[in-house]
Amino acid sequence: MREKNPLVHCITNYVAMNIAANTLLAAGASPAMIHAPEETADFAKVCSALTVNIGTISPSWLEGMKRAILSANDSNIPWVFDPVAHFATPYRSKAAKELLNLNPTILRGNASEILGLSGGSSEARGVDATDPVSAAENAAKDLAKEYNSVVVITGEVDFVTNGKKNFRVSGGSKLMPSVTAMGCSLTCLMGAFVSVAEPLSAAVSSLVLFAEAGSRADKLANGPGSFASLFQDQLSLITTDDFDKCKWVEED
Repeated sequence: MREKNPLVHCITNYVAMNIAANTLLAAGASPAMIHAPEETADFAKVCSALTVNIGTISPSWLEGMKRAILSANDSNIPWVFDPVAHFATPYRSKAAKELLNLNPTILRGNASEILGLSGGSSEARGVDATDPVSAAENAAKDLAKEYNSVVVITGEVDFVTNGKKNFRVSGGSKLMPSVTAMGCSLTCLMGAFVSVAEPLSAAVSSLVLFAEAGSRADKLANGPGSFASLFQDQLSLITTDDFDKCKWVEED
């Protein structure tokens, strides 16, 4: 991924733009934050991957997302979908379903979001999960088969499935949930990896890199503020040899 320095088209939320861009730069990719419907279709054609996050969705942004996705699909460019709190409002829920029906290469969400997309019940109301990862694993497998996607549930131990093969990724830091947009930036990083690897490997690789950087930063941080900057540093410092030696992943 670092050798190719992929250009990743990130349609993400206002809160996430800065950290997501810095995450990609630290990891070795090149970010572009373009969301206007007048140009998303054209730009998606020249990118290595597209990522779509509905965190601060609006009618204009939704139109830009749809045009970018259709363009990416027509050009065989992979795309990653992050259905942030899709259950919060009817508008958001409808938009998430429309985008999901465009068959993302990778779908990433927390347990509550994945449960909701599959038609399951959840008590979640905001952006944070109230359900354990284990509760959404069967839903993830069903979604993977239905939409021919790799589905990722992020949590204390992440779960990744393509409907046939399943992986779990541990590691990271308990400080990660205290830093805004960590998950959103992970979605963008998955775009960088899926531009150079098949989707299942790409999803697992991005989680492993996050886990290793988070674990390293955790040992040096005094709290969420210092952790955020240390995490960026560690992303840039992890070598290929370091990455190959990581033991955070297990196959079911």
